[in-house]
Amino acid sequence: MIHLVFFTVAASAPLTVLGGGVTTTFAVSGVMGVPLSFLLMAAALALFAVGYAAMSRHVGNAGAFYSYLAQGLGPRWAVAGSFVALVAYIAIGVGLYGLFGESLADLAMRVGLDLPWWSFALLALLASGTLGVLRVDLNAGVLAVLLVAECAVVAIYDLGAIAHPVGGEISFTGLDPAALFVPGVGAVLAFTVAGFIGFESSAIYSEECRNPRVTVGRATFAALAFTGLFYGLSAWAMTVSVGTAGLQQAAAKNGPGLVFSGLAQHWGAAVADIASVLFLTSVFAAIVSFHNGVARYLFALGRERVLFSAFARVGAGSGGPVVGSAAQSVLVLVAVLLCALFQVEPVLELFTWGSGLSAVGIVVLMAGTSAAVIGFFRSRRDSANSWQRLVAPAVATVLLVAIVILLIANFDLMLAVSPSDPLRWIVPGVVLAAALAGLARAERLRGRHPRAYRMIGQIALEPDPEESAIEYGPKLRRHRHSR
Repeated sequence: MIHLVFFTVAASAPLTVLGGGVTTTFAVSGVMGVPLSFLLMAAALALFAVGYAAMSRHVGNAGAFYSYLAQGLGPRWAVAGSFVALVAYIAIGVGLYGLFGESLADLAMRVGLDLPWWSFALLALLASGTLGVLRVDLNAGVLAVLLVAECAVVAIYDLGAIAHPVGGEISFTGLDPAALFVPGVGAVLAFTVAGFIGFESSAIYSEECRNPRVTVGRATFAALAFTGLFYGLSAWAMTVSVGTAGLQQAAAKNGPGLVFSGLAQHWGAAVADIASVLFLTSVFAAIVSFHNGVARYLFALGRERVLFSAFARVGAGSGGPVVGSAAQSVLVLVAVLLCALFQVEPVLELFTWGSGLSAVGIVVLMAGTSAAVIGFFRSRRDSANSWQRLVAPAVATVLLVAIVILLIANFDLMLAVSPSDPLRWIVPGVVLAAALAGLARAERLRGRHPRAYRMIGQIALEPDPEESAIEYGPKLRRHRHSR
């Protein structure tokens, strides 16, 4: 289970969330209740995780949301959801390359190395692509080292911040509901949910677990509890150290530097320098995690002929989704080169757009999955209690739909554009376009390949004759699921 926890927490990237997400939320919204928002969002997502975990005992598929939607709502919605998932994970993955490239370029500039951001992004792509074709155990080991180091830095920041409160007195304003439920709360929730993206990814690795019926659910709850409490504590520590009166101005001026300056002040310049490096490894850890997620989605969709069957090929020795990983690398390569060609700003545009698009897509998928849990257990009432199969998923569906509405309503703030800017509708509109494309693909499959359509999200028992050349390794494989 520990490997799954590393993947899911690494995707959320604690140091990236603190240095990038939390500071940006304070700077944009001016709302001081950000710490409380993390705790409340974690509670809301825990309701989603109840049904998600219960269904994971019956569904084990590298397509995760895709297979859940298939067995709860039907093939048509599964394909639509899979297209949304691919767009969401690819978007945030590409955005992270922008953040990584720009951050490393700034660091390199300090030592006299002046190279464009995209050159460093391509180095990260080479590294993540290599890891993507290796065993999941090796990837988890790499992520473990990076994750432990960055969490240690965040914990050190928290200790220093709380031990040195502004004015000499610890303030609990950040945990006061009155400081959260003010104008701008929608923007806060929009940024907050983006910080949790990745916690749901444990199901992607269900076919590579020894006991997925137990492991996936436990890993999901463990990752959610850890990130929710850790983010809430760290955001509160920032309000204590900087003070609520000048926090918005300080966050807007310094961004991630607000964290590094705090570390330098309380622990010395050497610690701040180490944190700057670990900020990069935090972003890279998230890149690796999302790279693996996309590769496994492509594997699942190729295996069931929703996409090209070649995506179902895996490494003979590692069992990893080799073709899916390679395809993800090619997509990122094209995206980075296009952004470099058209001079897209890597952080304020590429990273922000990717994060916003991904946030909408993932929350839409979670809302659909919660509804799918209810549909799945409708004929399996004895497989879960009423809280797991009905009450929690129903409440989660309502809450998640409300969050989607808030996200879209506040998208101008999230993208830092004017309310009249068409970009605020274009970016979330990509999610709708992906869903419609998925529905169209499902209809095409139903008409031309009815057998493949019926097996969507179920994993076919045996490959068709024309699929006989597909290699299935020891890790990712075909097998029957109870349904």
